[in-house]
Amino acid sequence: MELEVLIWVALASLLAIGTPIFVALGMSSIIVLLFSDIPLSLIMIDLLKVADMFPLLAVVGFVFAGALMDKGGMAAQIVDVASMIVGRVRGGLGMVTILGCMFFASMIGSGPGTVAAMGSIMIPSMIKKGYSPEYAAGVSATGGTLGILIPPSNPMLVYGIIANVSISALFTAGFVPGFLVGACLMTTAYVIARRSGYRGNMQSYTMAEFLRALRHNIWSLLAPVVILGGIYSGMCTPVEASVVAVWYALFVGIFITKQLNFSQIFSAMKLANISTGTILIVVGVSTIFGRFLTMYQIPQHLAQLMVQLTTNPYVILLLIGCLLLFLGMFMETLATIVVLAPVFLPIIKSVGIDPVFFGVFWVLTNEVALLTPPLGVNLFISMNLSNLPLERVARGAMPYICVLICLVIFVILVPDVITFLPKLLRMY
Repeated sequence: MELEVLIWVALASLLAIGTPIFVALGMSSIIVLLFSDIPLSLIMIDLLKVADMFPLLAVVGFVFAGALMDKGGMAAQIVDVASMIVGRVRGGLGMVTILGCMFFASMIGSGPGTVAAMGSIMIPSMIKKGYSPEYAAGVSATGGTLGILIPPSNPMLVYGIIANVSISALFTAGFVPGFLVGACLMTTAYVIARRSGYRGNMQSYTMAEFLRALRHNIWSLLAPVVILGGIYSGMCTPVEASVVAVWYALFVGIFITKQLNFSQIFSAMKLANISTGTILIVVGVSTIFGRFLTMYQIPQHLAQLMVQLTTNPYVILLLIGCLLLFLGMFMETLATIVVLAPVFLPIIKSVGIDPVFFGVFWVLTNEVALLTPPLGVNLFISMNLSNLPLERVARGAMPYICVLICLVIFVILVPDVITFLPKLLRMY
């Protein structure tokens, strides 16, 4: 029992003093191992196991593909088409931002990557058109959260690996809530714009012009079809689809948009190395941390404790949701998954909660975490793009945070929103 307490005290203390999550996980595990009879060689064994986690390669591929698509002009082409669809509506540029994020999210699976790609284009455009900087920054940061919900999703990939759940089923389950969240965020952007008097771009397009734009930008718009179509048709696994995404982005960027050159490809490689290196380090040390939790049956003990309090699945989901919202203020999305998935899975299974539903619910909850200080990764990216202080960006995102929290409660009460599509397709 002393070691069980020691590992949590060590982890909380290291996080409290600002230690990076991978260092906190690794050091707390080592501290406990030093006081136990378990040999330290276990660390190297578990780190080598991460190298055998083949599905993790998909994270590397999708992040690299996203960087290539951004630098190759595919994000800008998506914005052009989205502007023609909803740009004339009052507050249309805010809606264009969210719609563009939905398209881009279906290609890269990263929340921060989505807000960086769309925000760099849309924030200056909105400010130039008379939108307030808070509105522009808030809607861009919020639209970027769709990057982790609409497939392919990097957090869903990691959850699927840890929970031993079908990744294809998770991706399929993310479609309906992804479009539901996108529609609610676009409605919120419209309501705020109407109250603030923001107008659309006041430019009309004929059907011939729209079709011409579709034809001109067709290669960018077909990217989600190529990537996701390969997965759902059974032609390729998520890992193979990520490689297809990289080659597709290279082909479009070099031969179609002609905006990719060697220096930009190298820059995209550096960005992907930094992003995915962080992810893989966290997953590696969390494997050691998870091994200790499993050996001392800490997840089972917590499950028994929570089940003693209540066996109502709705109450348990509300409790877990509140905990995730709180931890999301201090921990990165993938870190919460790798640390807490082994803890929560026995609990949700004991009360009959579907692990596929729980994975999408977790990701939806962490959309809020991307917008809540002091961590709030999307807020910081949007802050840098808009040159605003964090407080003003957070103020601009606040209405959307309220909407996302309401949607979290909605899916708890109506879980079929998430599960009906994969069950309809008999994916599990």
